[in-house]
Amino acid sequence: MTSHFPHKRFGQHFLHDPNIIQRIVTAIAPQPAQHLVEIGPGKGALTMPLLQHGCQLDVVEIDRDLVELLEQKASYSKQLRIYNADALKFDFKQLMTSEQPLRIVGNLPYNISTPVLFYLLNYANDIQDMTFMLQKEVVDRMVAVPATSNYGRLSVMLQYYCQIKKLFDVSPGAFYPPPKVNSSVVQLKPYVTPPVEVINQKQFAQIVKLAFSLRRKTLRNALRNVLDVKDIQAAGINPQARAETLTLAEFAQLANYQPQVPIEESKL
Repeated sequence: MTSHFPHKRFGQHFLHDPNIIQRIVTAIAPQPAQHLVEIGPGKGALTMPLLQHGCQLDVVEIDRDLVELLEQKASYSKQLRIYNADALKFDFKQLMTSEQPLRIVGNLPYNISTPVLFYLLNYANDIQDMTFMLQKEVVDRMVAVPATSNYGRLSVMLQYYCQIKKLFDVSPGAFYPPPKVNSSVVQLKPYVTPPVEVINQKQFAQIVKLAFSLRRKTLRNALRNVLDVKDIQAAGINPQARAETLTLAEFAQLANYQPQVPIEESKL
């Protein structure tokens, strides 16, 4: 069987600790009738144990060399389909069926973890849950509460779409090569009904992005291109507040507020 050396350009750190692998599989608890999708399977550290549970498993791997390795390792399996593709460009809709929602798993490369999380929100209605190994710092941001240093755009957006639970931390020694940071395993379950009402999700996303793009500035400055001081006040929010102090519900209030645009007099 061919060997494989980690590629820096793909941010590869291969999980090899059997105890951690078992803890992740236990947390996923795959069932034979379920449809799992693994992003970045690498050398198959999670892939092989998941296949033992008899579920349908699709894997998305960008590295052609690893695709070849996985094909060799799992040549016996009829439950595995391998897609040589970039997860950030992959159409997950093609994997969906009316019978089963998708369960997404993976040890995500640190360099693409946040973009992948945002990208998968596009498919939230068709996903049962997501279980990921991520950089600990990213997971801490995902579960952060208002008025803390980790609280930001990622916190607000993910907490609107998903119930998030940090499961456990993982030390660098569980990987080869060991990363320079600690990791954490996290599970996200998309809401059937979000915890707050948002009338226009695109507007909500824009407000949150603008508010945190200038997080040291007050909302009156950060949002001045979309809402003026009177609009922010009319939405029930203090214009002097900073984004990091607002709750999810308060961001929804801002996004749901529709400024009254004066109607121009008809020109004769």
